[in-house]
Amino acid sequence: MPFTTTKIAVIGLGYVGLPLAVEFGKKYLTKGFDINQSRIDELKIGEDSTLEVNPENLKSASRLTFTTDVEDLRACNFYIITVPTPIDKHKQPDLTPLLKASEMLGKVIEKGDIVVYESTVYPGATEEDCIPVIEKISGLTYNEDFFAGYSPERINPGDKQHTVTQILKVTSGSTPEIAQKVDDVYQSVISAGTHMASSIKVAEAAKVIENTQRDVNIALINELAIIFNKLDIDTLEVLQAAGTKWNFLPFRPGLVGGHCIGVDPYYLTQKAQDIGYHPKMILAGRHLNDGMGEYVVSQLVKNMMKQHAKVEHANVLVMGLTFKENCPDLRNTKVIDIVNELHEYNMNVDVTDPWCNKEEAKALYGIDVVSRPKSDHYDAIILAVAHREYLELTTNEIREWGRRGHFIYDLKYVLPREEVDLRL
Repeated sequence: MPFTTTKIAVIGLGYVGLPLAVEFGKKYLTKGFDINQSRIDELKIGEDSTLEVNPENLKSASRLTFTTDVEDLRACNFYIITVPTPIDKHKQPDLTPLLKASEMLGKVIEKGDIVVYESTVYPGATEEDCIPVIEKISGLTYNEDFFAGYSPERINPGDKQHTVTQILKVTSGSTPEIAQKVDDVYQSVISAGTHMASSIKVAEAAKVIENTQRDVNIALINELAIIFNKLDIDTLEVLQAAGTKWNFLPFRPGLVGGHCIGVDPYYLTQKAQDIGYHPKMILAGRHLNDGMGEYVVSQLVKNMMKQHAKVEHANVLVMGLTFKENCPDLRNTKVIDIVNELHEYNMNVDVTDPWCNKEEAKALYGIDVVSRPKSDHYDAIILAVAHREYLELTTNEIREWGRRGHFIYDLKYVLPREEVDLRL
């Protein structure tokens, strides 16, 4: 498949798909597909609500067009699927978006075409779950009529330094020849280079352990923070002291949410359990990290009770709702665990966030985000996300929102230790 005849389709135009489509659209005829018509409408006028691609960069992709019409994809021959792979309420992998995308692709794929999956999955999902769907719908035979690859996404939402072209890309293919073709296509736009894995399964496994490793490390630091709090030792001071050793890993305690770290480990543990192995460390880390919202609120309540402060019907301000700083992404944010736990104590909760979309917050979590906190109103203020707007505030400016005797709980080490009442 020479570059001159390569016609690319990127299916799913979220945080992962759009930046990739833009880069390919600078060089190849590229179709950006999404089932969300409003998403396509905003992209057609040069706007990106995820803030991952600025208008100038979007405009520079002169060979990129957007569509919701599956038939528009028929002219393509190199398909890249970047749909989300979430977990359900039981913490089980939900391949529904991936399987629906595969089913849709089966209607337009033709002989000689290549389909590359970027969505996070467990090892084997591409060839055992997705490819059979394409075969069934298309009537084509895998590795005879059409071929596949896997190149895991490594997008870091909100990160303007490690953009898609600046992150080394793992690639793979269903045959050695296809692996080389897939690698060549990505190499043509990824300036950081590529790493060709020996198989699709190896590439899938590499992706799923990247965030599993981070999850386990953060769980360790979260557990240490709990221990140090019981010992009345400041966790940040301990980490700074330990960090003077050259090989100490600089993890911090906190909420572990988002579309990757809080989700990917469940894909690996599900596959492990399917083959008869019960993972211990990975699930223990997940359990600990998933419980941090409850822990934060329990610490706040204990300290309020020690000071004989009102708990039931107390007014609490939560600063930040997105899963990370300086990013509008609300997917799997663990701040919602704090909000829900506060409601369990019959507290009145206001949430403010300068980055999130208010309509999306209402639709996803039923939260009415307030534009500006009330003055002299709150019994407790929880600084949950370190948005740059919050870094610019002084402690006194934040305390103006609190009543006399209020508490500030700083989860992100934004304020000096001596100026807050609680922190992890």
